[in-house]
Amino acid sequence: MIENETSGTARPVTRRTARSDTSRFPASAAAMAALLAATLAVPASAQQAGKAAGEPAPNTLTAEEHAAGWRLLFDGRSTDGWRGFKRDGVPAGWTVEDGTLTRVAPAGDLVTRETFADFELTLEWKVEPGGNSGIFFRVVEADDLGQTYHSGPEMQVLDNARHPDGRSPLTSAGSNYALHAPVRDVTRPAGEWNRVRLVVDGAHVEHWLNGVKIVEYELWTEDWERRVRESKFAAWPRYGRAREGHIALQDHGDRVWFRNIKVRRLR
Repeated sequence: MIENETSGTARPVTRRTARSDTSRFPASAAAMAALLAATLAVPASAQQAGKAAGEPAPNTLTAEEHAAGWRLLFDGRSTDGWRGFKRDGVPAGWTVEDGTLTRVAPAGDLVTRETFADFELTLEWKVEPGGNSGIFFRVVEADDLGQTYHSGPEMQVLDNARHPDGRSPLTSAGSNYALHAPVRDVTRPAGEWNRVRLVVDGAHVEHWLNGVKIVEYELWTEDWERRVRESKFAAWPRYGRAREGHIALQDHGDRVWFRNIKVRRLR
């Protein structure tokens, strides 16, 4: 059953299976270039507005959100509150662009300066055609941990239609990367905004995408331990073990945009 964020109802669905048909990919390099140009050509005014009439402006909190304990991790103007993984400052490849936090050049992953244990995170992301990125939680910085994914579980960010990882549900957008597949593909096309809600409460984790709960799992259970043992993460003993850590945004070599990054601690 799938839960819908707005209606609160559940309805049966057919689990998405991996597809290998070539119709999901652009017919030519020219088609890819045209789609990328269209993605990058969105006017700044549209980026700043970016919402339907009557909705809150991007990178702001409503009175209700304030009252519920939400706060902004990105205000649309600066990278305050962020730094590079295992660095003091923000790498130049991450920049503020038209009210978005954007990866524009090689930079490495970005992490919050604060750490979080139990929390709820919401944000919006979009990628260029064929783009790949990710959202990590409880990331630990240590000499024996060379990458964010050596410790932090990942909610995948991806253009399912054009990136090879989109062929397998286990590595598709919204998955708990390589461990838990989404119940179905609810992504919007490259160049369009996708809305995330990530709940991390003790061992309990939920991935919501575009108003639908697509992944739910419990850390440290027998089932989780088995999945880790059978995955590439078996090589990193500290993967998924931390009870608190940084939230991270991945530089996977592609242009990706984030906005409306909000968090509230659950305790």
